[in-house]
Amino acid sequence: MPSGSEAASGEGPAVEIWTDGGCKPNPGPGGWGAVLRFGAVERELSGGEAATTNNRMELTAAAAALEALKRPCRVVLHTDSEYLRNGITRWHQGWVRRNWRNAAGDPVANMDLWRRVLDAAAPHEIEWKWVRGHAGDAMNERADRLATEARRALGAG
Repeated sequence: MPSGSEAASGEGPAVEIWTDGGCKPNPGPGGWGAVLRFGAVERELSGGEAATTNNRMELTAAAAALEALKRPCRVVLHTDSEYLRNGITRWHQGWVRRNWRNAAGDPVANMDLWRRVLDAAAPHEIEWKWVRGHAGDAMNERADRLATEARRALGAG
């Protein structure tokens, strides 16, 4: 999205990203959506899976959005998922230290997607912002609509 080095570490505006994901029922068919904005340029991304979970769709949305960035950027990523935000800002260092085991010693759930998110996040300077879901944040609701449409495109209600 950004051209040149405008959004490079510490310079100029940040790329803003809003992500959402969900299933109905959970587990079941799911969808994810993301809206990326850099200045006046916006891009929407979405997709779905026939058999998945809410958490997997939240992680997929973040990974896909970050993977869409063409060069290292300063990013503000808005999510209504405490699972994503806490995992990326608080829990993952311990998981890595314990060889991808949680505090109870069990394998970390969704490890494949956590690794994907971490790899996609690595080149960027990211501020992870939690927003309350379904509380009137227009961009969060837009990401939610993209996720719902992707889930419904699978033939799920």
